[in-house]
Amino acid sequence: MASPEIEDGPDGPLAGHPQALRPLTGTLIAAVLAARGYAVSGDPDGDLVGRWAESLIWFHRRGGQGELLQIRTVAAHRFDIAEVPALHAFCNTWNHDRLWPKAFVHVADDGLAHVYGEVVTDLERGVTPHQLDQLLDCGITTGCQLAAAVAALPGGSAR
Repeated sequence: MASPEIEDGPDGPLAGHPQALRPLTGTLIAAVLAARGYAVSGDPDGDLVGRWAESLIWFHRRGGQGELLQIRTVAAHRFDIAEVPALHAFCNTWNHDRLWPKAFVHVADDGLAHVYGEVVTDLERGVTPHQLDQLLDCGITTGCQLAAAVAALPGGSAR
């Protein structure tokens, strides 16, 4: 999907020359998502999260300077711990056949297993709004593809 026309006021996070690199900030991520019409909210740690279908997608800034963009999908379906070997096999096949997102299994404190996906990009040198839009679109689109594949697995239940 092509990037939307990204415009902003003279002092907004998207202002300036469209090809100028700028540091990755939560404000920039939120502005690019808003330009696409996506609704996200902040958590107490300052990370952004949104809901796509039944799944949650988190937008984290990692690294010493917040220069790493991590887009993490938490698929809505949960599985009994007995399904973990099958989920590992699913994730291994997914990771073998696709570049994004990296899929992995996480067992939560409640004993239920979840499948997560993530796309991580190092933006130490900066990013343009158009580049960030493409990265966010990749993370969201492929995260939704993973979540749909997880939903089709036997033994899961939606939250």
